Amino acid sequence: MNIKSLLLGSAAALAVVSGAQAADAIVAAEPEPMEYVRVCDAFGTGYFYIPGTETCLKISGSVRAQLEWGYDNNTDTSDWDARTRGLVQFDAKNDSEVGTISSTIVFYAWGEEDGTNGAFQLDEASISVGGFKVGYFYNYWDSGLAGETDSLGSNLINSIGYEYASDAFKVGVFVDELHASAAGETDGVGIEGQVSATFGPVTAYLLGAYDFAREDGAVRAIVEAEVGPGTLGVAAIYSTGANQYYDASEWTVAASYAAKLTDKLTLTPGAQYWWNYGTVGEGFANVDAWKAGVTLDYAIASGLDAKVSVQYADTDAAGDDGAWGGFFRLQRSF
Repeated sequence: MNIKSLLLGSAAALAVVSGAQAADAIVAAEPEPMEYVRVCDAFGTGYFYIPGTETCLKISGSVRAQLEWGYDNNTDTSDWDARTRGLVQFDAKNDSEVGTISSTIVFYAWGEEDGTNGAFQLDEASISVGGFKVGYFYNYWDSGLAGETDSLGSNLINSIGYEYASDAFKVGVFVDELHASAAGETDGVGIEGQVSATFGPVTAYLLGAYDFAREDGAVRAIVEAEVGPGTLGVAAIYSTGANQYYDASEWTVAASYAAKLTDKLTLTPGAQYWWNYGTVGEGFANVDAWKAGVTLDYAIASGLDAKVSVQYADTDAAGDDGAWGGFFRLQRSF
């Protein structure tokens, strides 16, 4: 009887202890599935899917260290400036029922000693659907010849328009907001259109623009051709009067030749001439000017490039003996 009672008591004690341990047991939760970044190859290299979406994102940019210098023959004075720029670009794309939707955002900032150090600036913010584009971006006038000699116009503005592109032919029309450039002026509207075509080794561009507020416009033509070991480019501009598309001169012609000496080294001499250079009131000054120079590009390694530019500019204004200028640039792009 005592043995039986002992056995029953031991069994009951074990049951109580086992129940208490079972109540205190910790059950590890299963880990949630992790979504790794997936490569998106639908729009070229460098894109990846934003987790949880079907939108592809590409992050790129550059770091530029530059040493600039100049010498003014009129005053026998020289100056130099070192500065560094950081630029980052975000490109997002996805397919939709209305076609591919694209957006681009670009920011940059210069490292300077003049109080603008680190001040970020918006360099582009645009939306594209098919051939339609709207936003804040550089327009057709920003393109130019190879090298660092020519000055053929540039506008960073709010714009909306459409461009049709085929294998060898492009045509586009954009309506632009033109900012006031003088006290008392209001923002205006401009329209620009460009046609370009490629015929074998030759590509030609014809660009026209009209500033409604100034009631003046400009026309520009550029022809580029593969000649020998490089690319020959020739450009010409006519402006009816000072306007926000082009106001440097009434007429100008420019040329450059980008000679690819090796796989890494490109030498680009260039020159430009202006008739009636500069503005007087709403018209052009009766002064001619010219500029000539050479640019050397060297690809040090993948993503790392060096550039050296030396330029000389002069006008036929009385007492102007011209000026030298140039820079050395090291740029890492990614």
